[in-house]
Amino acid sequence: MNYRATRAEISTKALQHNLDWIRQHIDAGRLLGIVKADGYGHGVGLVCEAIDTRVDAFGVGFTDEALALRDAYPQSDKTVLILEGCQTDNELALCAQHNFSTVVHSLHQLERLERARLPRPLEVWLKIDTGMHRLGIELSDTGRFITRLKATGNVAKVVLMSHLANADTGMPLNHYQRQQFEKIKQQHPGFEVSLHNSAATLNPQLRGQIGADEWVRAGLLMYGVNPSTLTDIQPALLPAMSLKAPVIAIHDLKKGDSVGYGSAWIAQQDTRIATVAIGYADGYPRQCVNGTPTALRGEIAPLVGRVSMDMITIDITHIPAATIGDDVELWGQQVDVREVADCANTISWHLLTGTSVRVPRVSV
Repeated sequence: MNYRATRAEISTKALQHNLDWIRQHIDAGRLLGIVKADGYGHGVGLVCEAIDTRVDAFGVGFTDEALALRDAYPQSDKTVLILEGCQTDNELALCAQHNFSTVVHSLHQLERLERARLPRPLEVWLKIDTGMHRLGIELSDTGRFITRLKATGNVAKVVLMSHLANADTGMPLNHYQRQQFEKIKQQHPGFEVSLHNSAATLNPQLRGQIGADEWVRAGLLMYGVNPSTLTDIQPALLPAMSLKAPVIAIHDLKKGDSVGYGSAWIAQQDTRIATVAIGYADGYPRQCVNGTPTALRGEIAPLVGRVSMDMITIDITHIPAATIGDDVELWGQQVDVREVADCANTISWHLLTGTSVRVPRVSV
């Protein structure tokens, strides 16, 4: 039981709706549901159960997350891809035991895989650096890596992948990265491949025809947030998380009164404010500026004063019916998480994944 009513409401129907929308826009492509960072902050068990029948595999960041997924959602043995790959022999053994696939993005990972003694061979996704320069082997090494992977008895299947640096924008690097990946596909035909993430499926520079041998990595889009600056498809999506907190106090201020730490906001007129039980320890960003929107009784109530560890204050002068116990939405169905992110000079990925563990996730 939680006595504090602050919570993140997670809509399973929204997750399913968004995946159905993605399916309609990826032709014959296969779907990798990205559930790293505890399902983008939504709760990995809850998310996996909701999307299990709509994705072909799950994707997580590292081995601990893959194990946490199995613990949170033991009903499914669907393949889980470890995007950072394995760093130890023990992790490779866990992959064989739990039906995990692993990314290989470096020579040391390849050599470790070649030396391993595994009870069964693994599916390996070979990550190729086409221009992001974060993870991945050199383009010129692709053939050599494929040959060595196929030669070891520890590999059952190889998928070729790369990652885009600017899929959410129209930057010219997109053209270069796609061209490089297309060359790899032509030089090494017959492999399943993966280049498209959420933003790439919306980007006219990158969209193209998605074939049955291509994997689309569905991340932010699956959670109901448009990751792209190139197209406005937000009305077609349903935000899966609604972050809510109750009003716990109401105060009437006189003109000239200040609110909160540092007296960072001063009333320019007589003002009624509400104190809301959420703060930066819950994942609501401390850097949110005055005027950041929240929603109360169907009205926008702007943030006033600094965000505290456990509380914020909002202007409710124009909402006379507001009372103690009312729910305030910080982001979700009424308040676009992208707008809150802009007010905090950050990104929506940061807000969703940063929602604190002390905020209960409630399935609705």
